[in-house]
Amino acid sequence: MSKKVFVSGCYDMLHSGHVAFFEEASRHGDLYVGIGSDKTIHELKDRKTINTERERLYMVKSIRYVKDAFVNSGSGIMDFAEDVKRLKPDIFFVNTDGYTPEKKRFCEENGIELLVSNRVPAAGLPRRSTTALRQECKIPYRIDLAGGWLDQPYVNKFAKGPVLTISIEPDYEFNNRSGMSTSSRKAAVEMWQVDIPEGDKETLARMLFCFENPPGTEYVSGSQDAIGIVMPGLNRLDYDNNYWPVNIDSVLDADILDFIEKNIWLIPLSPRRGDYDVLADTKIDEAGARCLAAAADKCWKAILNKDIDAWGKAATESFRAQIAMFPNMAPDYVLDAVNEHIDNVKGIKISGAGGGGYLVIVNDEPVKNAIQIRIRRK
Repeated sequence: MSKKVFVSGCYDMLHSGHVAFFEEASRHGDLYVGIGSDKTIHELKDRKTINTERERLYMVKSIRYVKDAFVNSGSGIMDFAEDVKRLKPDIFFVNTDGYTPEKKRFCEENGIELLVSNRVPAAGLPRRSTTALRQECKIPYRIDLAGGWLDQPYVNKFAKGPVLTISIEPDYEFNNRSGMSTSSRKAAVEMWQVDIPEGDKETLARMLFCFENPPGTEYVSGSQDAIGIVMPGLNRLDYDNNYWPVNIDSVLDADILDFIEKNIWLIPLSPRRGDYDVLADTKIDEAGARCLAAAADKCWKAILNKDIDAWGKAATESFRAQIAMFPNMAPDYVLDAVNEHIDNVKGIKISGAGGGGYLVIVNDEPVKNAIQIRIRRK
């Protein structure tokens, strides 16, 4: 009997990349496709689908490589879990940007082989992705490379220091609550629609910060989010007992940005859980803030010197300083993912305030099942 192969996804705006993915998966056996419901996609992506779940199901079922398809009955990034337990597939087939350690554990627990796609387009056809085809918004996301939390006065009052950010092109549609400044980006989309306008970038970043944090805001989003989205390249933001940095150093040197792009890798985790509270059980003090500031400063110098070993070590030091003050950043399932890689890479941290999102890995060799990013340069 043929093996059962399962894949799951949105499959909105069906294109040749989807078909090539189904074709590749079907080489391993009879292909069953789980489709995210309209409700789930809205929760994860904060947008409506172009095609309803009924339309998407009809189209996917019509593809000759697909044995059968259904709408996943659950919610969230693991919305397929109960359906897979009923289906009992032999193989779970995923794209690189669809791989997560949580899916790996799920497969191990249920005796399913996890395979990752080579993502090769059909002969003579271009590489396609839904994100690229949508082209509805060119506003970047951001990654903080080190020093995160020093943009908050309740941390930087203990020690002044830098936060390092890079502005990244929206080649992937990052999930909400993934530590990639999706809430600040949503505010930017509300203000500017499709792209950052012309003008002084620091002034525009101030506008975005104020728009997202109007008077009376209970929890003020750190300004590194707005600055990291608006200001291209690599930026060092120096904070000293305030919400806004006292100094911003920007780097647009192509060699340095190439160095970062070549050596940074992202592995998807689940988005932060609904009951996640990063500000519970904090241990913020002068010693912790000084450790975080020192690690971020080391990271800055290492990147400018293009020293991969020093960068990786400083990135890990920054992460450890963060979780010493904010232990809820790294629940057990996040630490499990960190520990799976930490001994085999130059450095590691997690995106944003943690609790899920992405592992951010520094390494000069390819990292299995990881994706890479492009830095916005102008």
